[in-house]
Amino acid sequence: MQTLISCCVTLVSIGLFLIAPVLMAPTHSSMCTPLRTINDSLSHRRRYMKHNFPIEYTIKVHNREIFRLSNISRMKLRTEGLNDLVLQRLWFQVYQGVLKKILWVLPTRHPSRPYTAELERRFKDAQAVFMQSHPAEVFQEDLPEKIQDIWDSLTEKPENMPESSWRFATPKSLLDNLCRTMYCLFSECFSNADVQEDYCEVSHWRKGRKKDMQPES
Repeated sequence: MQTLISCCVTLVSIGLFLIAPVLMAPTHSSMCTPLRTINDSLSHRRRYMKHNFPIEYTIKVHNREIFRLSNISRMKLRTEGLNDLVLQRLWFQVYQGVLKKILWVLPTRHPSRPYTAELERRFKDAQAVFMQSHPAEVFQEDLPEKIQDIWDSLTEKPENMPESSWRFATPKSLLDNLCRTMYCLFSECFSNADVQEDYCEVSHWRKGRKKDMQPES
Protein backbone atom coordinates (compact mmCIF):
# COMPACT_ATOMS: atom_id res chain seq x y z
CA MET A 1 0.00 0.00 0.00
CA GLN A 2 2.81 2.38 0.91
CA THR A 3 4.52 1.63 -2.41
CA LEU A 4 1.29 2.44 -4.29
CA ILE A 5 0.93 5.77 -2.47
CA SER A 6 4.54 6.67 -3.23
CA CYS A 7 4.01 5.92 -6.91
CA CYS A 8 0.90 8.11 -7.00
CA VAL A 9 2.72 11.01 -5.31
CA THR A 10 5.55 10.68 -7.82
CA LEU A 11 3.14 10.72 -10.76
CA VAL A 12 1.33 13.78 -9.43
CA SER A 13 4.66 15.57 -8.90
CA ILE A 14 5.73 14.78 -12.45
CA GLY A 15 2.38 16.00 -13.74
CA LEU A 16 2.69 19.31 -11.90
CA PHE A 17 6.24 19.72 -13.16
CA LEU A 18 5.09 19.26 -16.74
CA ILE A 19 2.05 21.50 -16.42
CA ALA A 20 3.67 24.46 -14.66
CA PRO A 21 5.87 25.65 -17.56
CA VAL A 22 2.90 25.45 -19.93
CA LEU A 23 0.77 27.65 -17.67
CA MET A 24 3.49 30.27 -17.35
CA ALA A 25 4.65 30.34 -20.97
CA PRO A 26 3.42 33.31 -23.06
CA THR A 27 0.84 32.24 -25.60
CA HIS A 28 2.38 33.99 -28.57
CA SER A 29 0.28 32.08 -31.09
CA SER A 30 -2.94 33.58 -29.74
CA MET A 31 -1.42 37.05 -29.39
CA CYS A 32 -0.04 37.28 -32.90
CA THR A 33 -3.29 37.76 -34.80
CA PRO A 34 -4.52 40.78 -32.77
CA LEU A 35 -1.03 42.30 -32.68
CA ARG A 36 -0.66 42.00 -36.44
CA THR A 37 -4.05 43.67 -36.76
CA ILE A 38 -2.72 46.57 -34.70
CA ASN A 39 0.35 46.62 -36.92
CA ASP A 40 -1.86 46.90 -40.01
CA SER A 41 -3.40 50.04 -38.54
CA LEU A 42 -0.02 51.45 -37.54
CA SER A 43 1.20 51.17 -41.13
CA HIS A 44 -1.08 54.17 -41.88
CA ARG A 45 0.08 56.30 -38.95
CA ARG A 46 2.01 58.81 -41.06
CA ARG A 47 -1.13 59.82 -42.90
CA TYR A 48 -3.42 60.01 -39.86
CA MET A 49 -0.99 61.17 -37.17
CA LYS A 50 1.17 63.57 -39.20
CA HIS A 51 -0.48 64.75 -42.40
CA ASN A 52 -3.81 65.46 -40.68
CA PHE A 53 -2.24 67.61 -37.95
CA PRO A 54 -0.62 71.06 -37.99
CA ILE A 55 3.18 71.04 -38.22
CA GLU A 56 4.81 70.37 -34.84
CA TYR A 57 1.44 69.73 -33.21
CA THR A 58 1.91 68.08 -29.79
CA ILE A 59 -0.28 66.65 -27.05
CA LYS A 60 0.28 66.51 -23.30
CA VAL A 61 1.15 63.06 -21.93
CA HIS A 62 2.65 61.63 -18.76
CA ASN A 63 6.43 61.43 -18.98
CA ARG A 64 6.17 57.65 -18.43
CA GLU A 65 4.07 57.46 -21.59
CA ILE A 66 7.12 58.42 -23.63
CA PHE A 67 7.93 54.73 -23.71
CA ARG A 68 10.80 53.92 -26.08
CA LEU A 69 13.17 51.06 -26.82
CA SER A 70 15.74 52.79 -24.64
CA ASN A 71 13.36 52.60 -21.68
CA ILE A 72 13.05 48.84 -22.14
CA SER A 73 16.83 48.45 -22.32
CA ARG A 74 17.36 50.47 -19.14
CA MET A 75 14.69 48.53 -17.26
CA LYS A 76 16.27 45.21 -18.20
CA LEU A 77 19.68 46.41 -17.04
CA ARG A 78 18.55 47.99 -13.77
CA THR A 79 15.71 45.72 -12.61
CA GLU A 80 16.68 42.36 -11.21
CA GLY A 81 14.49 39.43 -12.22
CA LEU A 82 12.59 41.42 -14.84
CA ASN A 83 10.89 39.22 -17.43
CA ASP A 84 9.11 39.91 -20.70
CA LEU A 85 5.67 39.23 -19.23
CA VAL A 86 6.05 42.11 -16.77
CA LEU A 87 7.21 44.42 -19.57
CA GLN A 88 4.29 43.32 -21.74
CA ARG A 89 1.86 44.14 -18.92
CA LEU A 90 3.46 47.56 -18.57
CA TRP A 91 3.31 48.09 -22.35
CA PHE A 92 -0.45 47.60 -22.37
CA GLN A 93 -0.85 49.92 -19.39
CA VAL A 94 1.22 52.66 -21.02
CA TYR A 95 -0.39 52.63 -24.44
CA GLN A 96 -3.99 52.35 -23.36
CA GLY A 97 -3.41 55.75 -21.75
CA VAL A 98 -1.62 57.13 -24.81
CA LEU A 99 -4.45 56.18 -27.18
CA LYS A 100 -7.05 57.70 -24.86
CA LYS A 101 -5.14 60.98 -24.78
CA ILE A 102 -4.86 61.13 -28.58
CA LEU A 103 -8.59 60.45 -28.93
CA TRP A 104 -9.41 63.05 -26.30
CA VAL A 105 -7.85 65.91 -28.29
CA LEU A 106 -9.55 64.95 -31.57
CA PRO A 107 -12.86 66.70 -32.36
CA THR A 108 -15.71 64.43 -33.44
CA ARG A 109 -15.31 65.35 -37.11
CA HIS A 110 -11.53 65.30 -37.23
CA PRO A 111 -10.40 63.10 -40.17
CA SER A 112 -8.11 61.09 -37.87
CA ARG A 113 -10.72 60.29 -35.23
CA PRO A 114 -12.24 57.17 -36.89
CA TYR A 115 -8.74 55.80 -37.48
CA THR A 116 -7.69 56.39 -33.86
CA ALA A 117 -10.93 54.95 -32.49
CA GLU A 118 -10.43 51.80 -34.57
CA LEU A 119 -6.81 51.51 -33.45
CA GLU A 120 -7.90 51.78 -29.81
CA ARG A 121 -10.54 49.09 -30.37
CA ARG A 122 -7.94 46.75 -31.87
CA PHE A 123 -5.60 47.51 -28.98
CA LYS A 124 -8.31 46.61 -26.45
CA ASP A 125 -8.98 43.36 -28.32
CA ALA A 126 -5.28 42.46 -28.08
CA GLN A 127 -5.25 43.36 -24.39
CA ALA A 128 -8.21 41.05 -23.77
CA VAL A 129 -6.45 38.18 -25.53
CA PHE A 130 -3.32 38.90 -23.49
CA MET A 131 -5.29 38.66 -20.25
CA GLN A 132 -6.90 35.40 -21.34
CA SER A 133 -3.57 33.91 -22.37
CA HIS A 134 -2.25 33.69 -18.83
CA PRO A 135 -3.60 32.36 -15.51
CA ALA A 136 -5.34 35.03 -13.42
CA GLU A 137 -2.82 34.63 -10.61
CA VAL A 138 -0.05 35.90 -12.89
CA PHE A 139 -1.65 39.36 -12.85
CA GLN A 140 -1.95 39.28 -9.06
CA GLU A 141 1.77 38.82 -8.50
CA ASP A 142 3.74 41.73 -7.09
CA LEU A 143 5.63 43.74 -9.68
CA PRO A 144 9.31 44.63 -9.21
CA GLU A 145 9.56 47.82 -7.16
CA LYS A 146 10.77 50.02 -10.03
CA ILE A 147 8.02 48.77 -12.32
CA GLN A 148 5.42 49.24 -9.59
CA ASP A 149 6.54 52.86 -9.19
CA ILE A 150 5.97 53.45 -12.91
CA TRP A 151 2.61 51.68 -12.76
CA ASP A 152 1.48 53.79 -9.80
CA SER A 153 2.48 57.02 -11.53
CA LEU A 154 0.52 56.02 -14.64
CA THR A 155 -2.63 55.31 -12.63
CA GLU A 156 -2.39 58.42 -10.45
CA LYS A 157 -5.17 60.98 -10.90
CA PRO A 158 -3.97 63.76 -13.24
CA GLU A 159 -4.92 66.49 -10.77
CA ASN A 160 -2.58 64.96 -8.18
CA MET A 161 0.45 64.94 -10.47
CA PRO A 162 3.09 67.69 -10.36
CA GLU A 163 3.66 69.70 -13.51
CA SER A 164 7.05 68.03 -13.90
CA SER A 165 5.25 64.73 -14.61
CA TRP A 166 4.00 65.97 -17.98
CA ARG A 167 5.64 66.24 -21.37
CA PHE A 168 4.57 67.13 -24.90
CA ALA A 169 4.91 64.78 -27.85
CA THR A 170 3.62 64.57 -31.41
CA PRO A 171 0.88 61.98 -32.02
CA LYS A 172 3.01 60.27 -34.65
CA SER A 173 6.04 59.94 -32.37
CA LEU A 174 3.82 58.27 -29.77
CA LEU A 175 2.58 55.73 -32.32
CA ASP A 176 6.13 55.22 -33.61
CA ASN A 177 7.09 54.27 -30.06
CA LEU A 178 4.05 52.02 -29.75
CA CYS A 179 5.00 50.18 -32.92
CA ARG A 180 8.69 49.73 -32.17
CA THR A 181 8.19 48.60 -28.58
CA MET A 182 5.47 46.19 -29.72
CA TYR A 183 7.93 44.59 -32.15
CA CYS A 184 10.52 44.39 -29.38
CA LEU A 185 8.30 42.85 -26.69
CA PHE A 186 6.33 40.53 -28.99
CA SER A 187 9.08 39.79 -31.49
CA GLU A 188 7.91 36.20 -32.09
CA CYS A 189 4.86 37.58 -33.88
CA PHE A 190 6.94 39.60 -36.34
CA SER A 191 10.02 37.47 -36.85
CA ASN A 192 11.30 36.67 -40.31
CA ALA A 193 12.47 33.10 -40.80
CA ASP A 194 14.96 34.17 -43.48
CA VAL A 195 16.54 37.12 -41.64
CA GLN A 196 17.57 37.43 -38.00
CA GLU A 197 16.43 40.80 -36.68
CA ASP A 198 16.70 42.33 -33.22
CA TYR A 199 13.71 44.64 -32.98
CA CYS A 200 14.88 45.91 -29.59
CA GLU A 201 17.92 47.52 -31.19
CA VAL A 202 17.50 51.16 -32.14
CA SER A 203 19.75 50.58 -35.15
CA HIS A 204 17.09 48.34 -36.70
CA TRP A 205 14.73 51.31 -37.01
CA ARG A 206 17.13 53.79 -38.52
CA LYS A 207 16.25 55.25 -41.87
CA GLY A 208 17.53 53.46 -44.88
CA ARG A 209 16.13 50.03 -44.00
CA LYS A 210 14.30 48.24 -46.78
CA LYS A 211 10.62 49.06 -46.74
CA ASP A 212 9.58 45.44 -46.36
CA MET A 213 11.82 44.99 -43.34
CA GLN A 214 10.04 47.50 -41.10
CA PRO A 215 6.65 49.23 -40.71
CA GLU A 216 6.16 52.76 -41.96
CA SER A 217 7.80 55.25 -39.64
